[in-house]
Amino acid sequence: MGKPTGFMEYNRAERPVAAPEQRGTSFDEFHGKLPLQERQIQGARCMNCGVPFCQSDFGCPLHNLVPEWNDEVFHGNWEHALDRLLKTNNFPEFTGRVCPALCESACVCGLYGDAPVTVRDNELAVIEYAYDHGLIAPRVPEVHTGKQVAVVGSGPAGLAVADQLNHRGHTVVVFERDDRPGGLLMYGIPNMKLNKSVVERRLARMEAEGVTFVTGFEAGAGGTAERLRQEYDAVVLCCGARAARTVPLEGESGGVVQALDYLTESTKALLDNRESAFSAKGKDVVVIGNGDTATDCVATAIRQGAVSVKQLVRKPAPAGGARVWPYHARSGAPDYGQEEAIAKFGADPRLYETVAKKLLTDEKGALSGLQIETAGQSGAIPAQLLLVAAGFSGAEAPVAEAFGLTLDGKGRVPTGTDGFSTAAEGVFTAGDMHRGASLVATAIAEGRACAKAVDAYLEGYTNL
Repeated sequence: MGKPTGFMEYNRAERPVAAPEQRGTSFDEFHGKLPLQERQIQGARCMNCGVPFCQSDFGCPLHNLVPEWNDEVFHGNWEHALDRLLKTNNFPEFTGRVCPALCESACVCGLYGDAPVTVRDNELAVIEYAYDHGLIAPRVPEVHTGKQVAVVGSGPAGLAVADQLNHRGHTVVVFERDDRPGGLLMYGIPNMKLNKSVVERRLARMEAEGVTFVTGFEAGAGGTAERLRQEYDAVVLCCGARAARTVPLEGESGGVVQALDYLTESTKALLDNRESAFSAKGKDVVVIGNGDTATDCVATAIRQGAVSVKQLVRKPAPAGGARVWPYHARSGAPDYGQEEAIAKFGADPRLYETVAKKLLTDEKGALSGLQIETAGQSGAIPAQLLLVAAGFSGAEAPVAEAFGLTLDGKGRVPTGTDGFSTAAEGVFTAGDMHRGASLVATAIAEGRACAKAVDAYLEGYTNL
């Protein structure tokens, strides 16, 4: 291999490729010309200022070994790269697809007229190369401790806890209230961003390694919580931060749906080969919010056949400007959902400095429109489906209360000095339920750290 010129997306069908000016050589110019193992990878050249972003206090909580595995990839040592990557990241096939890659926008390479290190695409290439070449075989623990752990919730934090503790030799059972395991990865992230076959592939491997998954399980119902505490040596709560924030609106209508409910039902309908109960087909859709979830709603509504999509953003449009390292600057550039809306409808769906005021209904009481206020001016827009993506206020209370726990003022489960044990003996918590809504990478890091605390509780020490 010669000197690197940049690495593009591993699979264009699963995630749109950014514009050439944003990510170096375009997909059409580069991708597919070489076999995967020969594709040129942008090397680890982020040491210019001493500490790379991916190793700083502001960087990714997982990738403290990025320079090592990235350098291995640069030199074509794929197996060594895989070994280093898996030292810190249990599920690079997830983060390599859905992480916003703040490390790339803040990479010092981009400050000197060069392109940032393509960390996300590199890690995706490593893990997919490993799957394609049989390097990801089940690792069944050779020694079992005899200790049993119940993990409540099968999102990225719960899966990371289960993966770590299972490899340590503990018997792990993961309980999930939905009909399929995977939590946020299965139902909170649309299929076009994270194909569910990728999630199912990882779940199948974990099952082959000894992890048991139980679905349709309500941990906050009846005496379930007490039963888990009696039957298991430790319980880990990883139930996420699913309590959605509401938006005050005048009027009432059945056409208002919380974003996560909409995305969950949309994915379930897709997997079950049926039409969603909240389908946007033939409707004018309005999305309130400006985060990743709002973008996912925009893209999903387009795929379902919406006749128009508008996105209401309370704040002014970002001014852009120079990036101040190592912080990620919000440029206001359209994400994939907005890009698709522009291509479909000819305009950016985002209406900045705009708030929803009142629901408008037809003679049958069905939602027909929305009264809005933009920069002090009132108006109305058509809407037969309103999706509220205003963020989350914290964990849902019933599960915590069932274990005798009280949420703090930010909807989080308080923990002890180890950062993960709760006031209930033998009960731990991790992920969004512990720290509030965050990234998949953060949830995985939380799960790994929590597993160490659980292991120390069970064994008196830990080597995780």
